[in-house]
Amino acid sequence: MIKIVVAGAMAGLAFTTAAVAEDAAATKTQTQAQVAVAAPAQSPAPATVGQQAPEFTLVDATGKKHSLSDYKGKYVVLEWINFDCPFVKKHYGSKHMQGLQTTYTGKGVVWLSICSSAPGKEGNYEGETLTKRIQTEGLKSTAYLIDSDGTVGRRYEAKTTPDMFVINPQGVLVYAGAIDDHPSTKPEDLQGAVNYVSEALSSAMSGKPVSTTWTKSYGCSVKYAS
Repeated sequence: MIKIVVAGAMAGLAFTTAAVAEDAAATKTQTQAQVAVAAPAQSPAPATVGQQAPEFTLVDATGKKHSLSDYKGKYVVLEWINFDCPFVKKHYGSKHMQGLQTTYTGKGVVWLSICSSAPGKEGNYEGETLTKRIQTEGLKSTAYLIDSDGTVGRRYEAKTTPDMFVINPQGVLVYAGAIDDHPSTKPEDLQGAVNYVSEALSSAMSGKPVSTTWTKSYGCSVKYAS
């Protein structure tokens, strides 16, 4: 009788131990699943010179969509713009920026002017007002793209207007930073300034390495929502 009781007890203990182990395994699996669900998605990698430029899709002033991948095989210039910024006015009022746009689009370069000003912030225009402003400024870029939620601007870490980026036909970012080495709002300072965008394009299009790949941009801060 004693042996039977002991055997029964041992069997019960084994059953209990197995049940506990099964519950523990189930709890662990459930916890891992919860962690997987709760884990935040990783932020996309920012734009980095020497690496593939981040893909994006934005709508232009006419409502047409433009994706960076649409222009694979071409040189692309990204220009962060805010028509009301004094530094931007320096380049547009003197027709300097339009001259660069005309010169390089004539050579097959795609020039995208991007506005990341949030609604209600300086530089944000919509509809007819935007269309008229583009005409008044004499914009000669391929397209004026609207990034009012700032997604693309933040991805490229655009900090000022202007802030310039040059992408080669393989989609690699080869230059990022200031438009030139004269950080002022005076049009007369354009005389004798070293234009980094022109240098980068001329070198790359000639099959030469870009000597200056990054500089600190200057201008007005990009008017993001927050």
